[in-house]
Amino acid sequence: MAERQRGGGGGGGGGGLEAGALPPDVREGLAELELELSEGDITQKGYEKKRAKLLARYIPPIQGVDPSLQADSRVPGSSQTPAASSKQQKARSANARDERFRSDVHTEAVQAALAKYKERKMPMPSKRRSVLAHSSVETYTPPDNHPAPPDVTTGLVELPSRERPQVASVRGVPRGYSSSMLETADGVPVNSRVSSKIQQLLNTLKRPKRPPLKEFFVDDFEELLEVHQPDPNQPKPEGSQMTVLQGEPLGVVSNWPPSLLAALQHWGTTQPKAPCLTALDTTGKAIYTLTYGKLWSRSEKLAYTLLNKLASKSEPLLKPGDRVALVFPNSDPVMFMVAFYGCLLAELIPVPIEVPLTRKDAGSQQIGFLLGSCGVTLALTTDACQKGLPKAPTGEVATFKGWPRLVWFVIDGKHLAKPAKDWHPPVRDASAETAYIEYKTSKEGSTVGITISHASMLAQCHALTQACSYSEAETLTNVLDFKRDAGLWHGVLTSVMNRMHVVSIPYALMKVNPLSWIQKVCSYKARVALVKSRDMHWSLLAQRDQRDVSLSSLRMLIVADGANPWSVSSCDAFLNVFQSRGLRPEVICPCASSSEALTVAIRRPPDSGGPPPGKTVLSMNGLSYGVIRVDTEEKLSVLTVQDVGQVMPGASVCVVKVEGTPYLCRTDEVGEVCVHSGATGAAYYGLVGITRNVFETVPVTAGGVPISDQPFTRTGLLGFIGPDQLVFVVGKLDGLMAVGLRRHSADDVVATALAVEPMKFVYRGRIAVFSVTVLHDDRIVLVAEQRPDASEEDSFQWMSRVLQAIDSIHQVGVYCLALVPANTLPKAPLGGIHISETKQRFLEGTLHPCNVLMCPHTCVTNLPKPRQKQPEVGPASMIVGNLVAGKRIAQASGRDVTQLEDNDQARKFLYLADVLQWRAQTTPDHPLFLLLNAKGTITSAATCVQLHKRAERIAAALGERGRLNVGDHVALVYPPGVDLIATFYGCLYAGCVPITVRPPHPQNLATTLPTVKMIVEVSKSTCILTTQAIMKLLKSKEAGAAVDVKTWPTILDTDDLPKKRVASVFRPPSPDMLAYLDFSVSTTGILAGVKMSHAATSALCRSIKLQCELYPSRQIAVCLDPYCGLGFALWCLCSVYSGHQSLLVPPLELENNVSLWLSAVSQYRVRVTFCSYSVMEMCTKGLGTQTDLLRAKSVNLSCVRTCMVVAEERPRIALTQSFSKLFKDLGLSARAVSTTFGCRVNVAICLQGTAGPDPTTVYVDMRALRHDRVRLVERGSPHSLPLMESGKILPGVKVIIAHTETKGPLGDSHLGEIWVSSPHNATGYYTIYGEESLHADHFSARLSFGDTQTIWARTGYLGFLRRTDLTDASGERHDALYVVGSLDETLELRGMRYHPIDIETSVIRAHKSIAECAVFTWTNLLVVVVELEGPEQEALDLVALVTNVVLEEHFLIVGVVVIVDPGVIPINSRGEKQRMHLRDGFLADQLDPIYVAYNM
Repeated sequence: MAERQRGGGGGGGGGGLEAGALPPDVREGLAELELELSEGDITQKGYEKKRAKLLARYIPPIQGVDPSLQADSRVPGSSQTPAASSKQQKARSANARDERFRSDVHTEAVQAALAKYKERKMPMPSKRRSVLAHSSVETYTPPDNHPAPPDVTTGLVELPSRERPQVASVRGVPRGYSSSMLETADGVPVNSRVSSKIQQLLNTLKRPKRPPLKEFFVDDFEELLEVHQPDPNQPKPEGSQMTVLQGEPLGVVSNWPPSLLAALQHWGTTQPKAPCLTALDTTGKAIYTLTYGKLWSRSEKLAYTLLNKLASKSEPLLKPGDRVALVFPNSDPVMFMVAFYGCLLAELIPVPIEVPLTRKDAGSQQIGFLLGSCGVTLALTTDACQKGLPKAPTGEVATFKGWPRLVWFVIDGKHLAKPAKDWHPPVRDASAETAYIEYKTSKEGSTVGITISHASMLAQCHALTQACSYSEAETLTNVLDFKRDAGLWHGVLTSVMNRMHVVSIPYALMKVNPLSWIQKVCSYKARVALVKSRDMHWSLLAQRDQRDVSLSSLRMLIVADGANPWSVSSCDAFLNVFQSRGLRPEVICPCASSSEALTVAIRRPPDSGGPPPGKTVLSMNGLSYGVIRVDTEEKLSVLTVQDVGQVMPGASVCVVKVEGTPYLCRTDEVGEVCVHSGATGAAYYGLVGITRNVFETVPVTAGGVPISDQPFTRTGLLGFIGPDQLVFVVGKLDGLMAVGLRRHSADDVVATALAVEPMKFVYRGRIAVFSVTVLHDDRIVLVAEQRPDASEEDSFQWMSRVLQAIDSIHQVGVYCLALVPANTLPKAPLGGIHISETKQRFLEGTLHPCNVLMCPHTCVTNLPKPRQKQPEVGPASMIVGNLVAGKRIAQASGRDVTQLEDNDQARKFLYLADVLQWRAQTTPDHPLFLLLNAKGTITSAATCVQLHKRAERIAAALGERGRLNVGDHVALVYPPGVDLIATFYGCLYAGCVPITVRPPHPQNLATTLPTVKMIVEVSKSTCILTTQAIMKLLKSKEAGAAVDVKTWPTILDTDDLPKKRVASVFRPPSPDMLAYLDFSVSTTGILAGVKMSHAATSALCRSIKLQCELYPSRQIAVCLDPYCGLGFALWCLCSVYSGHQSLLVPPLELENNVSLWLSAVSQYRVRVTFCSYSVMEMCTKGLGTQTDLLRAKSVNLSCVRTCMVVAEERPRIALTQSFSKLFKDLGLSARAVSTTFGCRVNVAICLQGTAGPDPTTVYVDMRALRHDRVRLVERGSPHSLPLMESGKILPGVKVIIAHTETKGPLGDSHLGEIWVSSPHNATGYYTIYGEESLHADHFSARLSFGDTQTIWARTGYLGFLRRTDLTDASGERHDALYVVGSLDETLELRGMRYHPIDIETSVIRAHKSIAECAVFTWTNLLVVVVELEGPEQEALDLVALVTNVVLEEHFLIVGVVVIVDPGVIPINSRGEKQRMHLRDGFLADQLDPIYVAYNM
């Protein structure tokens, strides 16, 4: 695993140069560059350019190679010889800069852990090239330029417009597939690339999981989530109960001032020349030294100005006790100090905050919320800072998002007024009044203000002075933020108390010169330095360049973040290097602090009586259970921690349980450190409840007895008390992630991730680890910034190794690992990452990662147990059970047709050909059909006699030109129109069997023509009738590329037929003779043709006529495709049978004029209209904003009594409701919209019609449905799913619900397969494949019990019947039929039955950019395909959101997430998703996805 190092690798110079061989200025330059790069201030490219420039003179150039690309390899630490590794430590390697995050033990542990995993292949996500734009291009092989094979399986060829390909395409293997396709079990072509990845995924999932979990907790219904059981072998605390630890008493100092302001006044008047604060610029020059005299006089001036000179006319702006925001940059400590003390003198409460740089800073909104809740109206700042703030157009400072309106006041000298002679600021003794408010951001991102009283402030100064033995006029260098925390306590408050001189080193200077603080210690002979481990770490990078610095003046080096797990290695490494420069080991003093409790503990130098420093190596596994075990044997998963010294003078400390009652911990248990002292914060401003929890905790013994009558303050630090009464901190409450029964510290996980391949791949310090709650447990998420030059393979390998390292060292799975481009994570004010903002973006889907790896299979171990199939109860006992329970058998029927008055007519109207001839004689000029074009004008019409004459001509042509015999099959390939209807009747007149076929799409022949060809072949058509234009298309050269055009049967065009009459119209010998074939592609992609006899055809027309009350005087509008199912019947059959007039609106015309259908309905005052879901969706999306415009055009829909959506699926309630709501303004009655239900075995089972009660809606429990049960619940209850009745059952139709496996009848409100018996059932499938035996029982099923005589047809749909309280037209109680979904489409997962639409609905809600979604399974993996309607950078945001929502709502783990462009998911003409085609397209690698994520 030789890793590639940057050029500054092993040798420290480049190209094999020894670092020592370079002159000091070049080394300095290199160090600066490294630093800029690691902080993300310079791009990788810029870094390489500048670096090459610096080294150009020293590297012997290699011919033809860019010097910046030369790099030397080396073997990583674990396998080096001691000599090599010691040399490498000396050399300034790029790796050294990660010191603060890892001790060498950790790196070795990680490398050893990784070695345990053999290189296990995980499937790499696949990405579209455009998404990779920001990665290097060299790593990609160019795509193969093979022409795509003709594609029958999918409708996925790019169409010129953004419309979805509406193709009734067919599944099957087309010719021309390359041999790299594999055949799968069901004959689906599979591209080896995708399937091998899926195979890899399955292999990784076959690994043994974590130990199984036992018990459950109830999630209000049968699906019980497992509850984590304690591991019997887990370590348990064994120590005795701890005792409260008392700090030394606060010493009594005779001349201690009564308040901090009194001290300032004293020094300002008695020692005015004494230096107080020196500010440096970014070159390290001292730009200004504030003396105590100046600080006093300027604070006085400011206090006077604030109280007297800011008044408006009516009232003074400020009164004592008001809060004031302090907005000062990190580079201006002088102005900040004046402002802070000026406010204290004026008895105002300063609230120091960060300078808002943009209107959208990370966390800025929360700061605004804090300012608002503190009632801040005034902000103090400097002139320079005010000029740099974002401005509104008026020139005033912009109002930041979420901020209150502020008055900005600049406190530079010229704006301040000289106090009046008789004015003196009140300098009172320290009291419990609030002195200042420090802000703090919580783990969840909310910002709170912690109030610190004058008395606490004074006590803190007193305690720090005693603990650190501060003395008058000492010099202290401060690198920390002086606005808060230790930087404020030492560098602004305690320093004034002791008249110390503070040298403040700005962050910007540290970035330019990491050594600056050491140089200042040396030049100012500072006695104390205040730093973070980061600053020590940075200075190591440049230490060799400063032979002459000395740290011998230091008596204390206070490490403010000494409580962090990674501070140990920084302290050790720093001491290692600087001991030779006069640094004494005992000088290093780590301390622990918290915003609530201020300083908690600090290590004292032994000369001031401290015990020797402690260090311990703890077992990571023990820590995750909150138990301290000093680790001896297991070297891999350990944490080295150092003490943070002793308790503060005057304080008592104890450790309590993290959750629940604050019981004292045992001595070997980790808990939250609590402090009682006079120097802690007082409250969270304005938040009484959480203040009580945190600032007024009363710890109790195991027996429940309070340990003291004084309240303690919780510090938010997790730790324990070690030997010698030293305090040890192992983490923060904010970084705690509770996974299962164990707790992990975010900082520890960061350290492990960084130890994998420290600098090569991810920026140091640019990693965020947090947890999100999914399915009742915390899941760990790791987000890192990757370097711009990392290839896909690099990043994927790094991610896999991080997962393995965390798994073996922490024994915990990472739920999601995301890499984002460099510099895109939200920054915290002084470097670092804003964790809560990062988490927020992750959950909102606005993080825009460039790589994602999800591992739900390994992490989510609390899913319900898979459902075991129970031994089924027999059908007989079910019936008996239902009777006993008082439940009726679920069966229902429409009106009985034998009782109806039109029986004579029904006998006359047995053959449609006869009906048309009779109408042509009796009402020759009655118009039957009006066809509208996109402009709404009638392009063609047909009266009874015109249609009859047209049909005669076609019949003659079939006999003469086509030489067809009775019973021959004829394919009719026409666009929607009157020609199609006329040729249909022409075929009946000639005794031929017509099959209507959708014509191919001229722009999309490759996809649509093979379907036409297949229907023609499968239906055994001997002739094709069509128009001249389509005939040309079928024989064209382009068509030849898609199908074999030589094998077409006879093609006749019917455009110019001679006016010949047929000798005699054919009359079928029996009504059971075949009338026509109805071919359609089911949603599962199966092409199925059904046989319709003459008897069934007329029965169908009669049922519809009765249900919709159709007579010659009526008019209906049909906006459907005329090729199959109910759409075909309404176009071609019903008008001829009932004599009503049909307005025909081809759905394609709506693409040019969306309002066409509704305008026509309004113009012709239509009472009954039919449409498809696609049409309804087009109207809802396309006319959503135009209802006013339509009203202006006087579109009025109040005439509509019933508008029916023709469908073969569960009613889409959301769509029908939004349609009704939207067009309510145009007079559409809320009761008008309903749906129909039909399927292959019977194209019209339910249809609302004009009479009868309105369709009802029920709410069922989605979880019960998965168990094939119906459980009715209230609207709005959790997991409820609305189901709307699919219209009324048609006259003559009987419906029963049968058990899918036993075929026994089921009771009311039980889920089963819908079976139907009716005179208009189809008589069987017509297929060429001879699979009749397979499907025979679809048309001739019998119940296994009960009524075993009736012959039923099986619809293949799951549903249930429910008797309602409404009454039918006949006065009976109304039985409602609810369709749940197609049985073929359901997904069997974890022993339960899922309906794809339910999962898809959840997914679509997950993110605003998800336009559409489809799911299917492949080898038991759930595959989710989502269409992204937004920029491609959002693609990877969706992976986690999709996985989360499916887990939360359906308890399923998504195996593969595929992100595609809008319009890729194929739909058929009814607007139904073709999920199986999509599956075939995915497996054959034809979707051109933006991204495919394989979840581990």
